[in-house]
Amino acid sequence: MPAAIYVLALGIFSMVTSEFVVAGLMPQIADGLDVSIPQVGYLITAFAAAMALGGPFLTAALLRLPPRRALAVLFAVFLAGNVLAATAPTYGVMFTARLVTGTASAAFLGLAVSLSMRLVDPGLRGRAASVALNGLMMGTLLGLPLSTFIGERFGWRAAFWTISALTVGAALVTAVGVPRLERAEQSGGIRGELDVFRRPRLWLVLSTSTLVIGATFSAFSYFNPILTEITGFATGSVPLLLVAYGAATLVGNIVVGRLADRYTLPVLLVGLALNALFLAGFALLAQLPVPAVLCMLGIGLVGVTMNPAMITRVQRAGNAGPLVNTVHSSFITSGIIIGSAVGGAAIGPFGLRAPVWLGVGLAVLGILSLTPDLAAGRRGRAVRGDQGAQCEPDTATAGA
Repeated sequence: MPAAIYVLALGIFSMVTSEFVVAGLMPQIADGLDVSIPQVGYLITAFAAAMALGGPFLTAALLRLPPRRALAVLFAVFLAGNVLAATAPTYGVMFTARLVTGTASAAFLGLAVSLSMRLVDPGLRGRAASVALNGLMMGTLLGLPLSTFIGERFGWRAAFWTISALTVGAALVTAVGVPRLERAEQSGGIRGELDVFRRPRLWLVLSTSTLVIGATFSAFSYFNPILTEITGFATGSVPLLLVAYGAATLVGNIVVGRLADRYTLPVLLVGLALNALFLAGFALLAQLPVPAVLCMLGIGLVGVTMNPAMITRVQRAGNAGPLVNTVHSSFITSGIIIGSAVGGAAIGPFGLRAPVWLGVGLAVLGILSLTPDLAAGRRGRAVRGDQGAQCEPDTATAGA
């Protein structure tokens, strides 16, 4: 992999850390801004909604720029949002800061994935996406606990200042480490990027990604209360369990990245089936510490780690352009919103296991969304088999 792809992963890491920081510092932010915990929760929703809705528009506005210049603009917007968050005197200003950073984060993710694919041969695109998305996995593994540690020791504003410093460092490394490329012409500019969305199959492929991520986040969003209230772990041990979960996602992402180009559909099918199995096991055995942890690690291995295969499938159904990748990130974020919001609403009437069972249902729907492609693949193999049979000589006649 070109070194530039690892540089792009660093930029993704800084933005994902900013996305997660509020979740780790809810009580401190609530006290600092004099608001309730649920209001702080809306800051997470605001970031996700901005990614889903604002990211594609910002990407479209930057399509005419060369990739490295567009990345510089996004770093500047993201940095401005983080500085605004670090200095926010009121909840309204903090809410605005989350909208700014969420929009820039989605556009950066789409552009970084698209650029990573341009830097390698077509047969290595899934692996390139996997390497770039290691920044996402490292955000879960290191970014969240590190920012939480800094915020608890030095105040929540210090966490945002640290992310701002990390963003400046990533921007400087990107300016040096990412090659100067002209904007992609193969998609036909903004009109070509928009025309691809007329393909019905692309929307089906995008919806699969929503279901994959929704299934995972319906459980991930509520690991903490499930592990403490049902499984019986002490509150202090949950961060260590989440680090182990993050390590599992990193391993899974590397493995899927190796397989995504050649076995895109089988990887998604097996991944969704295993995720449904691990989610069901977690829901049924959450009261038993060892099985619960094993199932949680299994969800980490086959949940968000499907990203490289999802990205490969999307770019084959559409193209590898930045707008398609940004819209894809919007569908992924929609899965996060659906999994966490619907799962949270189900807790009241059905209990803490309800979000996990929702995840099982979403994983099954994800498998069903693959059936048109699976059926098309079988038909294609059948046609090739018939054609091969017609080309076979009649051995009996030939022998005669």
